[in-house]
Order: sequence, then structure tokens, then C-alpha cells
Amino acid sequence: MKNFTYHNPTKIEFGKGKEKAVGGYIAADGVKKVLLTYGSERIKKDGLFDTVKASLEANGIEYIELGGIISNPVLSKVYEGIDAAKAHNVEAILSVGGGSVLDSSKAIAAGALYAGDVWDFFIGKSMITKALPVFDIITLAATGSEMNTYAVVTNEATKQKFSIASEHVYPRVSIINPDLQKSVSKEYLVYSASDVIAHSIEGYFTASYHPDIIASYIETNIATVIKTTEILLSDPENYNARAEFAWAATQALNGTTYLGVEGASYPNHMIEHSLSALYNVAHGAGLSVIMPAWMKWYVSRNEKQFERFAKNIFGKATANEGIEALEAWFDKIKTPTRLSQFVIKASEIDSIVENAYENAKAFGLAEMYTKEVLKDILNLAV
Repeated sequence: MKNFTYHNPTKIEFGKGKEKAVGGYIAADGVKKVLLTYGSERIKKDGLFDTVKASLEANGIEYIELGGIISNPVLSKVYEGIDAAKAHNVEAILSVGGGSVLDSSKAIAAGALYAGDVWDFFIGKSMITKALPVFDIITLAATGSEMNTYAVVTNEATKQKFSIASEHVYPRVSIINPDLQKSVSKEYLVYSASDVIAHSIEGYFTASYHPDIIASYIETNIATVIKTTEILLSDPENYNARAEFAWAATQALNGTTYLGVEGASYPNHMIEHSLSALYNVAHGAGLSVIMPAWMKWYVSRNEKQFERFAKNIFGKATANEGIEALEAWFDKIKTPTRLSQFVIKASEIDSIVENAYENAKAFGLAEMYTKEVLKDILNLAV
């Protein structure tokens, strides 16, 4: 293994009823006022909002509401949150929702203590040096944002979907109650499965050096996602399957799957961000289209690892059979595998390529992922 330093300061509170204690977790940090962020009004209809409100009030914590955060979160909403945080002098952000709400909250937390434009952080114009504390109750297992330094936001004006990464936006406490995720639709369950698998395979296939122990860990995580997804599609009330799926999502992107790894990159996310930015497709759905296409293009560059994937995940003999098996599984669970399923035509690929190439430059991958290469990959997804 290569040298590494691993430090993850996020405290995870996992299990049934943990959300009832959220006020106590926040009060322990001396916080008296929070910006409470969420997505749809669903958390008010299902009682979660009242639970959170009661816990905050019991601990003497005031809250300012910011609802309406959408999937594929947008910069304009982040600006709204920053304005609210500054106007009301909040001391922390409490995110109640999925990864989109939490990513927005991280950006708000950083922007609230910055005199300039928060987009500066996304384009590398400025570095995050401080942020408000972030707490969260995660209601959708997918992004792993509950235990990492990342946040992704789309700038509607420029059609750029960019990310930030800073130790200052690690959540202080993340609450994961699998029961709160039972209402997730089958559609978003399978999109989430795709997202978790994408997080798992990026380094697994692209790293110039990949320790066996980490590869084995990733394979177990992927196998868990496949198994639990199939269980949950037929039995949404299965708590143990829901719990294992949720923890697999967290583990896929909390740093543990990259320990001792060297030379890893994120080409699938790099390309998919263009689909989300241009067409507002669900991130996981976009990934299930891009992954098989990218794998078909990339396989010859790391065939031994693809053969390992085929054997250990699907019991197949060859690299190409493994790719075919993953694509077939995506088809089986009914997450998209073709651009045409988004009503995206071959004639639109050039515009996607232009956007994706800007992402490639931001990801430091433009030398390998030229416009010609990006077009070849996307043509495999038509």
C-alpha cells in the first residue's frame, strides 16, 4: 500500500429513532440557532419535520427554514441560503434530506463565512478556509456526502456542474436512520444503487496502484448494493437490507475505499455531470448510462482488474462478460443504460462533449479525455 493519512471527523449516529436526538447533538457544540435546510414538503407530511422541530426546541435551538432544494442542486438556491444564514446570524446548518440538500448545505456553510462569491470555491478562484458547522439527517442513501468533504452544485447560468472539497465541510454529526429511507421510490432506489457502484468503481478501475485489501472491500460493498437493491425492490420494508444499503452508500465515498491507492480518477462522474447540467437527469440515472459505455472504452487499459471484477461480482470469466453483466443488471432493475432513454439524440452528442471537456479540464483529465475520446465514449451510450 502507498503512504496515506486517514482522518474522518464525522460522527455517525446510525439506527432507529436517532433523529429524535438531533437537538442534543447540535447543542453539544454550543449552537443556538441553525438554518434548517430540506427539499420537498414531504418531511412535513411524514412527521420528520415535527420530530426535528421538537428536538431543537427541547434544546433551546432556534431555526430558520430553507426548503425547496431540488435534486441536482443549483447555485441560486445556495445563494438564497447564504443570504438567509447571514441575515439571521445562524451558527450552523442542519440538513434534512438526501445528498442534494446536504451538498447545498455544505456550500452554504462555506459561503456564509466568505465575503466573495461562493462560486469562487467551485472554480478554484479561492480556497475554503472556514465554514459553519454542518449537521444532517440523511433520508436518501446515495452520495455518501454524510461522511465526506465533497459537495456538487450546478450553476444554472453557465451550465457547469462543479464540486468543492474541503475538510471544513465535513459534517459534525450525521444521522442515518434506515427507517427514514423507506419512502424512497423504487426509481430513486435504483438510481442510488448506480451512484454507489460508480463511487466504488472509479478508483478500482483507474488507479495506477490498487491494494488488494481495498479491491476486496470494494467488491464486498458492490455485492452488498446488488443484493440489497434486489431485496428492497420486492420488500421495501426490509430494515436490515435498507440498513446495509445505507451503510454501503456511506462507505463507498468516506475515504476508506481510497486508502493506499495511487493515481485514481473520476471519469464517469466527470462525464455524467454534463448530462445533469444540460438535461437535469438524475445523477444516478446518468451514471448507469455512462458507466457501461466508459467501461467498454477503457477495458483494454486495465483488463486484469476488469476480469477480477467480472469473476468476483458476477461469476463471469472475461472482462467483457463482466461489463455486459453489469449493464444487464442495470436493465434488470430498470435504471437507464442508453442516452435515448433520456430522449437525447446522437445529434446532441457534440454539445455534451463541449460541456464534458470543460469538466475534464477541471478534473485535470483533459489530456486523456480529449473531445474525440469523449465523443467515442458517448457514442457507445447511444
